[in-house]
Amino acid sequence: MSKYSDEFKYQVVQEYLLGQLGYVSVGRKHNLDGATVRQWVNFFQAHGKAGLTRKRSVYTADFKMSVLQYLWDNCLSCRQAAAHFNIRDHGTIAQWIELYRSGGLDALKPAPKKVRSMPKPIHPSNSDQQPIIDMTQEEMGKELYYLRLENAYLKKLQALVQAKEKLAQKSKRK
Repeated sequence: MSKYSDEFKYQVVQEYLLGQLGYVSVGRKHNLDGATVRQWVNFFQAHGKAGLTRKRSVYTADFKMSVLQYLWDNCLSCRQAAAHFNIRDHGTIAQWIELYRSGGLDALKPAPKKVRSMPKPIHPSNSDQQPIIDMTQEEMGKELYYLRLENAYLKKLQALVQAKEKLAQKSKRK
């Protein structure tokens, strides 16, 4: 859920557009930063009420490149380009500029989403343990994960046994 409702944003924009107060004054009245009010007004002027709604998008490399090209051709700031293309965060465009400068068009391609899952612990038996030198990085990682789990389990077990013994001693004293 966004911090401010679309209706609240619309009311703030309308108050500014009445022309009696500036960005900073309207912002103070509503406990907002003047830059936030300016951004909402710019989005509203460029896209109407749709510019004030929350939006999550995945942009293609071609779209990113067209935004950058438009920005450079028209000598715009990141804020102005963000308002023109209805991109909510102007910092996104700044990131695209850095990516393009460091890696070209390929760097602008969206990274594939990674599905994160808990690795299944392996249970190495003593008979088929291989020397560390012959293990791959992945095998060593799995073994390290398993050993850390085993270590944490044993520590917890030891703490529970000690707590039980402590309770037994207290009950004997009474």
